[in-house]
Amino acid sequence: MTADAKPVSTTPVLTITEGKALIRLHRPAEHNRLEPADLDALMSIYDRIANDATVRVLVITGTGKSFSSGFHIGALKERNEGQQSDYDPNAFEKMVDKLEDLRVPTIAALNGGVYGGSTDLALACDFRIGVESTRMFMPAARLGIVYYQSGLRRYVSRIGLDNAKRMFLTAEPVEAPELLRMGYLTEIVPAAQLMQRVDALASQIAANAPLAVAATKKALNDVAAQRLDLDWHEEARAACARSDDHQEGLKAWAEKRKPAFSGR
Repeated sequence: MTADAKPVSTTPVLTITEGKALIRLHRPAEHNRLEPADLDALMSIYDRIANDATVRVLVITGTGKSFSSGFHIGALKERNEGQQSDYDPNAFEKMVDKLEDLRVPTIAALNGGVYGGSTDLALACDFRIGVESTRMFMPAARLGIVYYQSGLRRYVSRIGLDNAKRMFLTAEPVEAPELLRMGYLTEIVPAAQLMQRVDALASQIAANAPLAVAATKKALNDVAAQRLDLDWHEEARAACARSDDHQEGLKAWAEKRKPAFSGR
């Protein structure tokens, strides 16, 4: 590649290593903006992860200096002008909702700025680890957009009503220290240590009992959304109590060793 050549942009790239899946948004020249093709690719990746019992945690990050600049505004313009008549106007919401509903815990490794719809992509993750240069910007009001319902619910449940109003109604950029204060970021680390810290967190999560982790994640998200099914919750508790993993956890605790969970 010559010095003035642009990095190659592609749909998101998935790698799986030792039970840890990594999705890398891969349009660095466009600050990893999300194209319609990327939404389809992410949906397929989520299906693959959901159907792979060996995967115990998912990390999402960006290539280059930004995490993601959000959905391609040009695609919205083309849709409104009738140039993309077959495009589903709810495709972005469906993609983010599916990410939130994945059985495995998810970590957003925010290697830089996160804007527009990708702020909700990060909110759909269970943890958001940022760097000092991470800044967030939600421009919906500047674009005349009323945000979709599940995104508003995530904002309010994750960072509170007052902070959500600030983000949506002022459309002002917010820097990393304030994002940490309001709870948008789980923590901030130096850029050189981002992936090391994220991998350590992913390994910590992956070492726990996957059935209990998945059920607890769903229960917590359902409580936050005020939709917890009590019958489902009791059955999930009973199923985990009957599991081989529960017996292994008790045995390992008594023997003062690390448990070896099978997901059964």
